[in-house]
Amino acid sequence: PTTKGNTRQIKKAIDAIAAAKRPLLYLGGGIINANAAELVREFSRMTQIPAVETFMARGTLRYDDPLLISMLGMHGSYAANMAMSETDLVIGLGARFDDRVTGKLSEFAKNAQIIHVDIDPASISKLVNAHFPIVGDVKNVLEQMIPLAKEQVDPARYESWHNTIANFNKLHPLSYTEEGDRLKPQWVVERIGQLLGDDANISTDVGQHQMWTAQFYPFTRPRQWVSSGGLGTMGFGFPAALGVKRADMDRVSINITGDGSILMNIQELMTAVEYKLPVINVILNNNFLGMVRQWQTLFYDKRHSSTDLSIQPDFVKLAEAFGGVGYRVNTKEEFDAALKDAVEKNVVAIIDVVVNRFENVLPMVPAGGSLFNMMLEYKEK
Repeated sequence: PTTKGNTRQIKKAIDAIAAAKRPLLYLGGGIINANAAELVREFSRMTQIPAVETFMARGTLRYDDPLLISMLGMHGSYAANMAMSETDLVIGLGARFDDRVTGKLSEFAKNAQIIHVDIDPASISKLVNAHFPIVGDVKNVLEQMIPLAKEQVDPARYESWHNTIANFNKLHPLSYTEEGDRLKPQWVVERIGQLLGDDANISTDVGQHQMWTAQFYPFTRPRQWVSSGGLGTMGFGFPAALGVKRADMDRVSINITGDGSILMNIQELMTAVEYKLPVINVILNNNFLGMVRQWQTLFYDKRHSSTDLSIQPDFVKLAEAFGGVGYRVNTKEEFDAALKDAVEKNVVAIIDVVVNRFENVLPMVPAGGSLFNMMLEYKEK
């Protein structure tokens, strides 16, 4: 493959960045694959260009980086999706412009020019026409871009653009509503981050819990987040968390999962015990195949078919039967105690968290819709 970017194309791209008024870094999973996160951070700080991350790029920028807006796309934040809709220059780095990011193609960043950096020439202009195509390894290309950007790009140029984005954030921040003592799944994700933070590696299965984790976990570094993106494979999380633990024994390996997904590969409890891999499985248990139930509720007049999982095993007994430990929690205090105990016991664990059954993942861009037409709330009729 071609790994070095074309010098002429890179110069044209830097010229476009220097001339833009509302540029936006669109960060994809290729950055993680190329070990290019540090260069992205350098480029972002130096130019003061705000950034959105794809689902697979979480952790490229720290969660508290003032230049990181959030994740964009079908379940991206209002500010991230509006920024993509208002930008005049998309700087795509290692991203593939997939349908979960773009929504309706004819409306995607339609007032913007596109810089697209990717090592796969077949990906460039496949879905969205690139005005500045650059084939190459994104790490190598950034090494070529940074010296030119230092000379040409004025970081003070984008102050008005920053203010616009700040207003988007104030208008509809990424949030959820507490309901007394009832555990909200978003709170559980946030709480794991508060208690463990950088000391945890996070894997997920596929479904609502996966999206809540992408939205609300405070990621600080690349590869802190391991999830099945493109194919969306239920059952991925637990085996992935075992591999993550084997590769990084010093950090806690957490699999955030659902009551549907965990059963796909539950027999790996035996593997975890055999190889002494103390993965902690946190089940956000809503007695549903949650994401399918959400679509059936929102788009199919609540015609719920084969999504109710009210009949399910006792996950505490199941964990114990394989030689691990299990907890069932209903309150915030119980969750804190269970997570602390699971970390201290250092054996494979299941924490079965009873959460609000009908919580939806929001915002949401309906399939085929435009990024700027988001469902921001849903109220029962």
